[in-house]
Amino acid sequence: MPSVETVNLSKRYGSFTAVSDLNLKIEGAKCVGFLGPNGAGKTTTLKMLTDLIIPSSGEALINGVNVHAQKKKALASVSALIEAPEIYASLTPREALTMIAEIRGVPSEERKKQVEDAVAEVRMEEWIDKRVGKFSKGMKQRICVASALLGNPTIVFLDEPTMGLDPRGMSEVREIIKSLRGKDRLIFMSSHILSEVSDVCDEVAMINHGKLIVYDTLPNVTAKFSGVNNVVEVGLAHSIDSKIVTQTIAALPGVVSAEKVDDKNLKISFSGGLDVQERLLNDIVNLNIGVISYKAASSELEEAYLKLITATL
Repeated sequence: MPSVETVNLSKRYGSFTAVSDLNLKIEGAKCVGFLGPNGAGKTTTLKMLTDLIIPSSGEALINGVNVHAQKKKALASVSALIEAPEIYASLTPREALTMIAEIRGVPSEERKKQVEDAVAEVRMEEWIDKRVGKFSKGMKQRICVASALLGNPTIVFLDEPTMGLDPRGMSEVREIIKSLRGKDRLIFMSSHILSEVSDVCDEVAMINHGKLIVYDTLPNVTAKFSGVNNVVEVGLAHSIDSKIVTQTIAALPGVVSAEKVDDKNLKISFSGGLDVQERLLNDIVNLNIGVISYKAASSELEEAYLKLITATL
C-alpha cells in the first residue's frame, strides 16, 4: 500500500517559517487534494517530500523510508511534477519521453511501450511524433503528466497541474487526473482551486501558514465545517420527471431537500457524513434514473475552506 507521511516536518528561512511541524499520513490508492492559499507552504512541502529542499527539522517519509536519508530507495516508486515543468520545444513527445524513461532507468526493451502507454493515458497518441513547440499549453501539460507516469510510479505528486491553463486545458488535465485514480496510484495534488479539488479528489488536506488545518474525506470536511447539512451534486444521463426529485428522492432517508439544477443535474442536501452519503448514492442508483456522476458540491467545500482559513488568520 503506497504511503506518504510527514512527521513534525518544518522548513524555516531565517525568521520566516514556510512549513511548521506538519504531521500528515496518507495511505492507499486515492487522490488527495493539498489545498491552501498561495504561500501556504504547499510547494515547499512537496519539495521536501521529493528531497528538492532539505527540511529544517522533522522527517518526510515515502513508504516508511526517510526521503533525505535514503533518497534513491524512498523515491524509487515516486514521480512528480513540481512548479512549472517544460518539454524541449524542438523534441517530439516520443523523443522527450524516451529520454526521460532512460534517465529513470526504464530498461531499453520496455521504453517504447511505456512511452506509448503513457501518451495514450493522456490521450495524445496522434501527437506523439509532432514537435512539442507546436502544442498548446494544455497539450504540453498533458505530455508533462505523461512523463510523470513513466516507470509505473505508485505515488504521483502534482503541484497545481492546471495552473495557467485556459478552461478547456484545465478540463482536459482534470479528466486525465481523474482517470489515473483507478490505476492503484496515490496521487497527491496541490491546488488552490476549490472546484478542482472537489471535482478530482477523494480526500483533502488543508494547510495555511505552513500548518495543517484538517485532513479528511471531502464529504466529512464539508459536513463538519460548511454547515448543518451536506450537499452533493448528481449528474444524469437524461432528464427525469420533477416529481421523482421532489417526492421520491426528497423522501429518501437522510435527505433534507432535493432540487433540479437543470434538466440533467440535481442538488441534494442531506444531514450526516460519509456513511449517509454512501447509502444515499446506493439509494439513488437503485432508482435507475441514469446516474453518471456524484460528488460533493464545490460550494460546500468553499464554505468549509473559507471558515477554516479565516480561523487561522
